[in-house]
Amino acid sequence: MCCGGCNLYQFVLFENDALTAKFFLEIVAHPHFGLPFGQDRLISIWVATLAVKQKSRTVRFESAAQMLEFLQLPKDGLHYRRPVQGFQRVFAASIFFGTETTQASWQVFDRARFHFFDRLEFWFNHANSEASPVAHGHENSITLSQSFYEEIDQHRIPVERQVVASPANAPGLLDFYIWVVWKSWTLRNDIARIPLFGPHGLQGQLGAAHYSRNNRFRQTLRRWLRRIKALWPECPAELSQDLKALAVRSSLKQPAIRRATP
Repeated sequence: MCCGGCNLYQFVLFENDALTAKFFLEIVAHPHFGLPFGQDRLISIWVATLAVKQKSRTVRFESAAQMLEFLQLPKDGLHYRRPVQGFQRVFAASIFFGTETTQASWQVFDRARFHFFDRLEFWFNHANSEASPVAHGHENSITLSQSFYEEIDQHRIPVERQVVASPANAPGLLDFYIWVVWKSWTLRNDIARIPLFGPHGLQGQLGAAHYSRNNRFRQTLRRWLRRIKALWPECPAELSQDLKALAVRSSLKQPAIRRATP
């Protein structure tokens, strides 16, 4: 199984009848590395899993190839270079979020800053070298930020490794799967009904691109749900009969991870 914090899946838009609040989320990248994208999201999932297993804010591992093996990805040169570059992008990125509330005579700014890692010590071979950094006494280590580690420790969500690996090349599907796991895992008895569109809509919560027609987003959701249920038959999410919302039930009795058979 994998473990992940729900920090990036809890950012939602909201409005209040008495106040006009605007939510914002910005990711600032390092000029040398650029913004995290695509499979970079797998890095935070893998590092979170290591932190839970090692019970430490500083995790240690031999090479990036371990992540590829864990997520059942090819270990060729291209796939090896991607996480090496991705670690740098994730490390250097900062996330700023908060709200701005405006009234006729005053304004309130509520802002916070988040980053994944405090320190990254990463050894890797050049293409023409067969020497192992570990054999020379070098060890890879990542120190998670205190806020990221606390999020993982206090709000663990169980995700299945094989399911994470399957949509690794489909970021939208992977985000939707993690979102469904988080939402259903935090529910108790009630059924949550999340509108597809609007200020509280699922499309906005996922950060999905705006579709020219609402039906195209519904078609995408149907396709995502079919793929997820093929790997997680008990997936407790389905489109409502009126096709205006996603209905999600609790997964506490049937979690996303497969139970080991005796």
